[in-house]
Amino acid sequence: MKLLVAIALLVLAIIGSASLFSVNETEMAILFKWGKIQRSDYQPGLHVQIPFVNNVRKFDKRIQTFDAKPEDYLTEEKKILVVDSFIQWRIDDVEVFYVSMRGDMNIARERIGTIVKEGLRNEFGKRNMFEVISGERHMIMDDINKSANNSVKGFGVRIVDVRIKRIEFPPKVSNKIFRRMETERTRIAKELRAQGNESANKITAEADRQVTIFKADAYKKAEMIRGEGDAKSADIYAQAYGKNKEFFSFYRSLNAYKNAFGRVSDIMVVEPDSDFFDYFKNNQGK
Repeated sequence: MKLLVAIALLVLAIIGSASLFSVNETEMAILFKWGKIQRSDYQPGLHVQIPFVNNVRKFDKRIQTFDAKPEDYLTEEKKILVVDSFIQWRIDDVEVFYVSMRGDMNIARERIGTIVKEGLRNEFGKRNMFEVISGERHMIMDDINKSANNSVKGFGVRIVDVRIKRIEFPPKVSNKIFRRMETERTRIAKELRAQGNESANKITAEADRQVTIFKADAYKKAEMIRGEGDAKSADIYAQAYGKNKEFFSFYRSLNAYKNAFGRVSDIMVVEPDSDFFDYFKNNQGK
């Protein structure tokens, strides 16, 4: 008897647990009866179902991020650009989502990616390369968000955001552009270097001219000062000579002897009775 009671309690517990299901804050739930949708407006919390008659499927209602594969797009002037983008979306109506996408998140990502890709293709085809790269990128994003949301209304989802991560040229075009940029930068560098050399030569020439002028002026002033000094010196000598001619001759002779015999190796060949040795023979001279 106790065994039967225990089995009955166990069966009741299993049935009771199977009769309850919970929905947390990040989920949406659909209640099915024999495979048909019965309800999809559940709030977070604990709910009841009929075991073996009902079943529940839950879906994440948080924002989903889909990193799209880089694709080639043509601009208005038929230039190819490689665009890397990502899409953020979420389930807006879980019942419509289940019916339209069979409740498969992978199918939803594929359909949304195709719609956004087509939107990007249309937007890039209406603009030139400059507008796409720098001028109107934010406008492209706004237009794609609007058009993509209009296209997915029947899917029970909402596009939260579409963003372009990177816009590049194809590898072959990029290499050509880089080489062209390198050539252009090299040309500009040569021009700047040539301009710098020209400016340096002008500055050097001007500096040399100024140095020459300064030296000439200095030499002129030095010569003028030297001339004035020589004149004063000559005048002083003349005055001294006029006051005592004999002393002046004696002084000049002593200086001459000093200069002539300044070194031991100096040799002078002159007649002994030469006037040069007058003051050697007699302190009175001649």
